[in-house]
Amino acid sequence: MSNSSELVALYRSQVALLTQSLGATLSVVYLTEELLEEGETQTKLIPVVAYPEAAWQASQPVTLIPEVSNALLPLLSDPQKVISLEVEPLESLLETEQINDTSTHYSLLPSTQIILPLMHDNVFMGLLVTNREHMPWDERERDEIERIAQTLALARVLDQRREWYEQQFAQQQVLLETQRDLLDNLLHQLRNPLTALRTFGKLLIKRFVPGDANHKVAENIVRESDRIQELLKQFDRIIELTPQTEKPVLLEKSVEQISKPLVLLPNIQENTEPCSITNILAPLLDSSNAIAQERHLNIQLDIPPNLPLISANPVALREVFSNLLDNALKYTPPGGRIYIQAGQTADNFQGIAISDTGSGIPAQDLEHMFERHYRGVQAASQIPGTGLGLAIAKDLIEQMQGKIQVFSPAQISNSTNKNPGTTFVVWLPLTKKSD
Repeated sequence: MSNSSELVALYRSQVALLTQSLGATLSVVYLTEELLEEGETQTKLIPVVAYPEAAWQASQPVTLIPEVSNALLPLLSDPQKVISLEVEPLESLLETEQINDTSTHYSLLPSTQIILPLMHDNVFMGLLVTNREHMPWDERERDEIERIAQTLALARVLDQRREWYEQQFAQQQVLLETQRDLLDNLLHQLRNPLTALRTFGKLLIKRFVPGDANHKVAENIVRESDRIQELLKQFDRIIELTPQTEKPVLLEKSVEQISKPLVLLPNIQENTEPCSITNILAPLLDSSNAIAQERHLNIQLDIPPNLPLISANPVALREVFSNLLDNALKYTPPGGRIYIQAGQTADNFQGIAISDTGSGIPAQDLEHMFERHYRGVQAASQIPGTGLGLAIAKDLIEQMQGKIQVFSPAQISNSTNKNPGTTFVVWLPLTKKSD
């Protein structure tokens, strides 16, 4: 775990207390750190605070010398942990010529040196090493240094707990964000069949005379559909009221601990099969034609017979086409046309294009069309939407190893229409021919 700036600041204040109040001339605080070397995990002591600063800056990594090891062994509950300890900068000072010169500022005389382990609940987490020149410590001063060591140990424990809680909070934030995205997706996907159901109900009302018993049933279908639509609007309002927090920067270890995110359709890539474009589109066109009839739109098909099969997940592909057709129906004005074309192949992929004669997509919006909740200029229009349909479609297509393109003006013969229109082309892999 990393040490926070607050922990380092507290350690500096305690070292300053040793220097100013007790007259220490050399003090170093070491903390344990687990390091992986040559395939083995070793516990090492790393300095975090030292006085004077010159001692810190002149230090070089060295192995713990026997003299210091012998002083530490009786203080630790697990002596084996000390054998592999590597300490800086104290040992570099001890191994220089200064150790033979008792008058040097950094000399450590046995009578003036105190080495205390930082312990909490029988767990060794570091060392406090302090020295005072030419004057042994008395009992009161030793008690004060022990209290400082206890303070350092407790601060280390609290800092570790702080980091653990931050990890847990970060994981919860990621999970909440994932759950929110899933809810957005599910609500969006619910709207398409609901629109179709409501449209079918309205068509039935037109076909049954007022005295027919089925006329009342059709009215109930429309009424309940309207009720569900109102409930969906309430869900939208609740989601909008939920604070949009920035995704936290996760600590390295916490990323591996987060469970796999929830997805709209699990295991898409593993559950692909040979699919017929005609069979996938057939039930969707029934709904789309009903909606188009109500909105005075014309749907035109250009789908050759006996198209080669594509490799896809039928449920996911149905969602993709449902979203693209919903967009085309929604953004094409009355009297407009929707074109569905298939049959073009390239690099073992088959293309399916859905075009409309709507108002088109401004150039500045094209590069953002597949971003979640992005609606561009349409956000200011009266046309309802969440900006999720295209993002969901792109995600599902990519999971099936395909790709999607958008063109505006539309790539269709559009000479009789004043609007530029938009074309979406879905490319999906052809099934591999068996040997």
